[in-house]
Amino acid sequence: MSNHESQGRVGHFYQSVWRWHFYAGLIVAPFLLILSVTGAIYLFNDEIDDWLYPEQRFVATQLPALPASQLIEAALSPFPGATATRLDQPTAPGRSAKVFITTAEGEVRKVYVDPGTAQALGSQVPTETLVGFADVAHGSLLLGEFGDSLVELMACWSFILLITGLYLWWPRQSGQWLRLFIPSLSARGRAAWRSWHGVTGVWSALLLGFLILTGLPWANVWGDLFRATTDMAGLGYPAYHRSHGARPQSVVSESSPQAAEATLKQQLGTVPWTLEKQPMPVSDNHAMHQGAGQGASAQRLRSGIGIDGAVARLAELGLNPAYRMFLPKDAQGVYTAYTYPNQPQGQRTVHLDQYSGAVLGDVRYADYGVAAKAVELGVQLHMGNYFGLANQLLMLLGCLGGLVMAISGPVMWWKRRPPGRLAAPRKPATSQLKTVAWLVVVLGLLFPLAGASIVLILLLDWLLVRKPGPAVS
Repeated sequence: MSNHESQGRVGHFYQSVWRWHFYAGLIVAPFLLILSVTGAIYLFNDEIDDWLYPEQRFVATQLPALPASQLIEAALSPFPGATATRLDQPTAPGRSAKVFITTAEGEVRKVYVDPGTAQALGSQVPTETLVGFADVAHGSLLLGEFGDSLVELMACWSFILLITGLYLWWPRQSGQWLRLFIPSLSARGRAAWRSWHGVTGVWSALLLGFLILTGLPWANVWGDLFRATTDMAGLGYPAYHRSHGARPQSVVSESSPQAAEATLKQQLGTVPWTLEKQPMPVSDNHAMHQGAGQGASAQRLRSGIGIDGAVARLAELGLNPAYRMFLPKDAQGVYTAYTYPNQPQGQRTVHLDQYSGAVLGDVRYADYGVAAKAVELGVQLHMGNYFGLANQLLMLLGCLGGLVMAISGPVMWWKRRPPGRLAAPRKPATSQLKTVAWLVVVLGLLFPLAGASIVLILLLDWLLVRKPGPAVS
């Protein structure tokens, strides 16, 4: 093959990659912008909430903590007919406790309570705060399950854009390596935007790739497949915990199909990633005949061992006091408490029978498989928790990189396009298009939703090519 032919093939291949990168970039850019902004907000969730709601999140005096039942009663008092679902103990001295309640109208509210005086300090609807809105928008675009899948699809395509973008920006001649890492300060117009787009992509590629990969375990399709694969390989959640078969304290009953099917994620909503699919334990079935009521109203906080008995039992077990406790929802419900520190090595989840106080499950980070430990570590790094402010700032750089590319990409296109035209890169030869398609399909196999979208794109492209043109007389 001559040198001229080789260069021609490389040029065609470049054109093919550019065309995929162009179309994908225009579609992904708005979503990348949303994810970058909401992600940057959530990185500083505690700092933002402390700044916006100091009178609710801090307490003036540090008195000995009152019983948990008094804190929950104080939270329920302003809301007749409400039930409590969760109690978050103070994370540090001078901090308030948080009680999650469901009002008689079905509205979920978070009530802040002074642990030393049992005074309600105020309440919020979590999704109506800036941080709460950013959290939901970041995970599902406020569109529920469909939005979750859409975010997953855009995240996968963002990873493909990183790979194709690095190929497009990589120098092809000697003497061009400086422009790979340093933007041109002399460039103007579209050339300046292109320079900043490429250099930002190079510097932030590792961070953005890390954020994408550590965020995917939360996704519906990729996350479930990854969890199933690691569990089958014995690298995820330990099998003996999943079945409770090796825990004699467990009273999970085969005669209770609802309990057998329910998972911690379904019952509690918010749990560590590793435990989302864990079967939810149930309290001893004979307790259903003891007149236990539904939900944790103020009158029922002392039924069974009661909330204060559960707190005392957890103290006996040595659970870190800065835990989140979920209250029994019904006669078979259990007390579930877990710690979720910034370093996942301190994670621990305990389930207690609501009548006897028996331990129905006690899972620690050490019980997780290798893959599950890696995911939990990645989650804390992703959220900027693991090593404090430096972790937050590092992840913020990734968010800012995504923001710059989400803006500069469309601007480059807008400045290049003639008025009234899309001005997409020209379609390359069919042979080169197939080569690029196969490369993208390989990436798509790693990301199932992206792979499905690639198949759809190729099918539409094939149908358009085969569609006969108008007859010519």
